[in-house]
Order: sequence, then C-alpha cells, then structure tokens
Amino acid sequence: MRSDNQRRYEDEPELNYKKIFAVIIGIVVIVMMIVSIVKIIQNDNGPRQASGKSYFTLYSDSKWGVIDNDGNIIIKPTYEEMIIIPNKQNPIFLCVYDVSDELGTYKTKVINEKSEEILKGEDSNKYDTCEALDNYDSRGNIWYEDNVLRVSKDGKYGLINFEGKVLLECEYSEITTLKGVISNFLVAKDNKVGLVNEKGQPIIPVQYQQILTLKEGYKNEYIIIDEVGKYGLISTSGTILLEHKYENIKYINNSEAYVVSEDGVLKLVELSGNVLIEGKYDDIVHYKGDNIIVVKDGKYGVINKADEEKIPLEYEDLRYAFSIYFIAKKGGSYGIINTENEQVVEFKYTTMTYIESGGFIQADVSDVETVILDNNLGQKLTGIISEVNQDNGYIRIYIDNSYKYYNFKLEEKSSRDILTSNTLFLSKGSNGKYGYLDSNGKLVIDYIYDDGTEQNRYGYAAVKKDGLWGSIDKAGKLVLEPSVNLDESIYINFIGKWHLAETGLYYTK
Repeated sequence: MRSDNQRRYEDEPELNYKKIFAVIIGIVVIVMMIVSIVKIIQNDNGPRQASGKSYFTLYSDSKWGVIDNDGNIIIKPTYEEMIIIPNKQNPIFLCVYDVSDELGTYKTKVINEKSEEILKGEDSNKYDTCEALDNYDSRGNIWYEDNVLRVSKDGKYGLINFEGKVLLECEYSEITTLKGVISNFLVAKDNKVGLVNEKGQPIIPVQYQQILTLKEGYKNEYIIIDEVGKYGLISTSGTILLEHKYENIKYINNSEAYVVSEDGVLKLVELSGNVLIEGKYDDIVHYKGDNIIVVKDGKYGVINKADEEKIPLEYEDLRYAFSIYFIAKKGGSYGIINTENEQVVEFKYTTMTYIESGGFIQADVSDVETVILDNNLGQKLTGIISEVNQDNGYIRIYIDNSYKYYNFKLEEKSSRDILTSNTLFLSKGSNGKYGYLDSNGKLVIDYIYDDGTEQNRYGYAAVKKDGLWGSIDKAGKLVLEPSVNLDESIYINFIGKWHLAETGLYYTK
C-alpha cells in the first residue's frame, strides 16, 4: 500500500519543510507570507471550542477561503492570498489584501466565521497589521503560536491574544518566536533582546545581544550572549547560572553540568564551578551517572568522572539507550553494547533508536524493514513501521501484507482497541481488497477497494479504486466517488469532498 516505504512518527517531521517552502514561494507574493507556513495536520493540544468545530484553509478556482470539519464553506474563496488559521479550533482567520509587489506593501485584517472584521484595535489606536507567529523545530514540525498574535502600529510591534487583550504594547522594534520552543517570544528594543511568555510576562530582561535555547523545547534555562559575544546561562527566575565568559555552552541531558568552550578549550563544568573534564576530547555528548560519552578524532567511547576509560574510543557513533546499554555504530552498522563493552545485539542495522516512552528499540534492517526489540533486547516484531504514536501509546506496522496494531508492551491489538473514537475500521479481505467494519466487527463496507485509510478525527476516511481516491463519512456513506489522483500528495486526507493538497497546506477539490 502507499505507506509501505513511508513512515510517520509523533516526534518526527509531519511535513517536508523544504518542499513546502519551495511550493509556497510559487503561491505567495510577499516575503511576510512566505514565512507564515501553516501545518494543516497537527495534534490538538488544547481543549476544543464549545462548538466542536475545526477550520481549514480552502483553495478553489485560484482563490482562498475557509471550510469547517464537515466540509461546509465558512469563508467563500474570494481572497487572492492564502488565509492563515493560527488555531484550527478557533474561528479567527488572518487575511492579506492590497498587496503591492513593487512597493513591498500589504494590508492585513482578521475576520471571524461571519466574515466580520475583529481584533483591529481601538479606533484611536488601530493596528496597522495583525499577524500570526510561526514556529518550527529541527524535525520539520511547523505550527502557529496558540492564542497570541503580533500587531504593529507606526512601525512598532506588540502582542495581543485571540480575545483582543493587549499582552504587550506596540513599543518593540521586533517580536519573533524562539524557534523550537512553544510560547516563548523574543522582544527587541534599543538593539537588545529579551524573552517573554504567552501572557507577555518577562522571562529574561531586554538587555542581551542574543538569547538561545539550550535544547529544543527546553524551557528551564537559556543561553544568553552579551555585547562581546560571550556566552552565559540564565534560569527562568533570572539567576545567572554560568557567567559570561564562554565561547559556547551545550546541554547534554544533565542540568547539573554543561559542556563549555573557554579560550578554545572544551570542558565539562558543573554549576558549582567544578571542572570534571578539560581539554582532552574533541566533544562530550552525554553525561548520566558515572558514564560520560566522549569523542576524540571522530571515535566515540565512555569514560567515568575520574576520566578513566570504561568503553574504548573505537566506535563511529555511540548513544545511551537505557540501563547498562548503548546503541553503537561500527563498520557502518548499528548494534548494542553494554557498559563492559560486550556486544549484546549484532551490528547489522542501518539505523537504531531507543523509543523512551515505549521502552523499546526500533532498528532498521533496510528502508522497508524494521525490527522492534523489547527491553530484554529480544526481537519481537518485524515489518514496516507506519506510525509510532507516543501520545496514545501504540505502533502501527505493516506485517504479512496487512496493517497491525501493538501497544507499547508489544501486545497485538485490534484497530478497535486502539482507535476507540472511530466508528469504522479498515479491514483487508481474503481477496486482497479493503473494506470497513463497525465497532462490533460487522462488515459495513464490502471488500471492494484497492486501498483505504482509517478515519481521521473528523470521521472521514479515504478509499482508493482503480488508482483514484474518494471519501466516506463516519456512517460509511460514500461522500465522493473515487475520482481524484493523489499520487503526488504528502498525505491522503479528506474532509467531505475536499482533499488535502499535495503540499499538505490546505484543502481543495
């Protein structure tokens, strides 16, 4: 099926960022809109609105509008530029109009589901622009910051929430997101930067040249850089943890010690000021207990805090997994060793990852075959992983020409056990075709389709016949006859008769 050599993980890219960026350049006229890239398919992290509605950008007849999760048109497709929906559960739609390529100017407005303009500020202090704040991480996940919008007046920026409450007055030269961290905003004034949260409350005062994250998503401490380029470390309470004297600071999974570079010398320094390791290695990549993974001349090994060798520096890669085990690379392949440098899993895998939330090892034999090892390092499953859902604790894997579900104890479960809110469940018949069962296991849709998807959260499933895709609703009614070629699409997803576009940015017909 189409997912045989494609995988989707909760902690890996849901969209190809580079591909999206290239496509958007062809769609959107001005640079400001290029930056604002929407991720249509994303996790619903917050509570649903009382209406239970969700909203999506629509593209039809070369114009932009909005549909809801029933496929109803909410905003007619009349806009020349893509409509941005920062939170798909909230009917707040950002529109760009009066775009001038020659002058590089444009206007913005925010409308609700009735096409009424909202969040424009008081008549005496009306905002010049109102924009969503985009963010993304290194894995390609892209999102808009929830319930916070950037507004401008007379060339200065501020923040408001979705109710129009002023969080920050328009007095900053720039406001941007801290990339990879939710609800952190860099504010700039007088050539200095600070950091505020989603309520506009200060986290770090506006007095530094630059503020960086220690680790993507990590919000306890931050790297601060002064006017001469020296690095320090500050806590959210404003306490300076490491003074400004380093060329670099790196977090290695231990909030009591950090890898720093001082006068060109690499060190492992505790917050107390005690130096554990100094000047002997090219890199230090992990520190837990009495095990420190170090790198010298491109080779990895393990030492203790007394700088005594525990595992020789002879590996091409080395990562801590769990207990006494390390994922190691030797001869171009991955295996597992223990703290005694004994091989416990053969070096024969192309990649290997420890899924901490599930307590198992995922090891790729090839691009189309993956092995799952349990916490005893026994081989439990072999197939093609199509989803590792860490939020709901299950794996979806293609085994023996069909999809199967397993919980994180690696126990096989039916799709009805896993997808508890669904009304229909994809099933493969003895003829090799696909149909759907109800929650009681009764066949509702006969085995007539060449492929199909499980229901999405809005009750729609996609079905394929003779190379073309259509959709069914939660009752099994055919909403759209298979009639759409989606061979180039990133995702197969329908809302009513509308399907997700090739880029995954909007819905269309």
